[in-house]
Amino acid sequence: MMLFKLSIKNISKSMKDYAIYFFTLILGVSIFYVFNAIDSQTIMMNVSSATYEIIKLMTNMLSGVSVFVSFVLAFLIIYASRFLIKRRNKEFGIYLTLGMSKRKISLILFFETLFIGIISLVVGLGLGFLLSQLMSILVANMFEADMTNFKFVFSTSACVKTLIYFGIMYFIVMVFNTFNVSRCKLIDLLYASKKSEKVKLKNPLLCVIVFIVSSCALGYAYYLVTDGVKVLQNASSIYLPIVLGAVSTFLIFWSLSGLILKIVRSSKRFYYHGLNSFTIRQISSKINTTVFSMTVICLMLFSTICILSSALSMKNSLTANLKKLVPVDIQFSQKIENGDEEHIEETLKKADFDVDSNFKDTVEFYVYTCDNVTLENTLGEYISQIKSNYPFLMTDTKEEIVKLSDYNKVAQMYGLEKQSLKNNEYIIVANYKDFINIRNGGLKAGAKININGIEYRPKFDKCVDGFIEMNGSYANSGFLVVPDGAIETCVKSEEIMIANYSVNSKEERKTIDQKVIDLNKVDYILNSTIEARTKLYVHEASIGLGAMVTFIGLYLGIIFLISCAAILALKELSESSDNAEKFQMLRKLGVDERMLNKALFRQIEVFFMFPLVLAIIHSIFGIKFCNFLLTSIGTYNLLSSIIMTAVFIVAIYGGYFVVTYLCSKNVIKEKLNN
Repeated sequence: MMLFKLSIKNISKSMKDYAIYFFTLILGVSIFYVFNAIDSQTIMMNVSSATYEIIKLMTNMLSGVSVFVSFVLAFLIIYASRFLIKRRNKEFGIYLTLGMSKRKISLILFFETLFIGIISLVVGLGLGFLLSQLMSILVANMFEADMTNFKFVFSTSACVKTLIYFGIMYFIVMVFNTFNVSRCKLIDLLYASKKSEKVKLKNPLLCVIVFIVSSCALGYAYYLVTDGVKVLQNASSIYLPIVLGAVSTFLIFWSLSGLILKIVRSSKRFYYHGLNSFTIRQISSKINTTVFSMTVICLMLFSTICILSSALSMKNSLTANLKKLVPVDIQFSQKIENGDEEHIEETLKKADFDVDSNFKDTVEFYVYTCDNVTLENTLGEYISQIKSNYPFLMTDTKEEIVKLSDYNKVAQMYGLEKQSLKNNEYIIVANYKDFINIRNGGLKAGAKININGIEYRPKFDKCVDGFIEMNGSYANSGFLVVPDGAIETCVKSEEIMIANYSVNSKEERKTIDQKVIDLNKVDYILNSTIEARTKLYVHEASIGLGAMVTFIGLYLGIIFLISCAAILALKELSESSDNAEKFQMLRKLGVDERMLNKALFRQIEVFFMFPLVLAIIHSIFGIKFCNFLLTSIGTYNLLSSIIMTAVFIVAIYGGYFVVTYLCSKNVIKEKLNN
């Protein structure tokens, strides 16, 4: 009981020291609860069955991400505990001097961890409950759901999951603390604060060589994920720039720390100005451990910026694509394998679906193929370069062909520009950016194709922007449009029917949509190769994918950001406490409080800004690589996504910086006044 009371007294006495730790734990608990409670928030929303399935998939993915997040938070909590224990080394040394056993000290830490855990869980869950209500509004807004029946909902499953995950984390911390106490020595505890890492000035020549080599390696990594991305043969090839980037980051920090310190010390005018010498000495004393931690924080900040920017941009792009890429209400497609398949309209009528009463502006057409018209043919002389740059590209694939009159009918429905062709001309229609670049090479080379002994040349030296099949992304890799007479010897490969609904009201349109969905239950349709794609389906799928990416991006991004900031904050608070005596000595020598605060601010600023600057440089190239991966989706309004990411960084990372400075200043001020 005495040990429990002592634990409570220690926590209340050190509340200022534990403030950032408490805040981080509470924030971690609340965020964990919020993102795991999304499925419960959807109860009050009136959504379609398709949307509900998407939300269900999203919550399952968030549950999987939560496992990874728990590992990140566990590392953060253990790391924080390490620094908090370090700050109390002298206190534990006194306990041992007074005859207290290590077992009892471990019990004190056990009760403290238990008490902190209970408080953080209670407050964090309470805050999480309030934030989850705001999250439900965000979810509803993203999925365009009806919130008329909104009510406060507490997720029991999310609460239980949070209690279990964080309970395990706190147990690990208890084990870790017990292990640390059992290994400690009395003399180390009493004089830990007096210890300082040896300030070693690295060999300047070695630093220069390492900096040049690491910068070149980093530059090559940048090249591989931007202009040289085509060199990456497969998915596993991405490991090379990742490893190069991580190792180069560490070496750059290592070499720069040595170079900057050498240059600064060589500049007598700057070094001896004000308290610069003291500040640099403080930074130098911890430089060995700082390099590794700066590397980890830099890479986490880089991941945060890329994840948040790309996720938000992807969501914007998916939403922006819908109006342009889904211009009609419904599309049916049917693969033709035997050559004797029924027309889509006939099949629908036999399934008791009234095409005439449900649809208007109906257009039916065929897609053709020809044995001697392949991708290799349409690339012409450009094929050798393409095979070199894209060794895995299947160039023997038969090209899809549409006759001119059919394309113009579709173009009129889609709001695309109609085309005209001479008897010996063809065009290629595409909207997938990377494939457009490939095809333009063949078109510029004037690649000719041969159909039934007649040669056709390209009308334009570049692709025409467009598509024939609805999709939520820019996925059309290209098809040929030829004069009507050219397809006489070609083979039908697919039939497509597009149409608009004959009704206008939202409810009536949903009714027809449901009729189309119900067709999948009809045996006659199941036995056919007909596939249906509605505007509502594509809309919901795109919005769902955008929401899923956004939430996962926010989840990981915020956790990474909090972890980076908390690690730096706790580290600097610990340093400030250890260095309080040095500040006290400066005060006795006549240094005023303003200069002391300025020196402290600069010290903390260096540790916070150093990894952020390099992370931003990494992110410039990282975002370009993400844009390459998201080519088919697009990067609509990327600037606003970057600005939003910057807001998150300023709010969380900058907030931790300000709080760290204020807390460190108070810690030193208290020591000076004692």
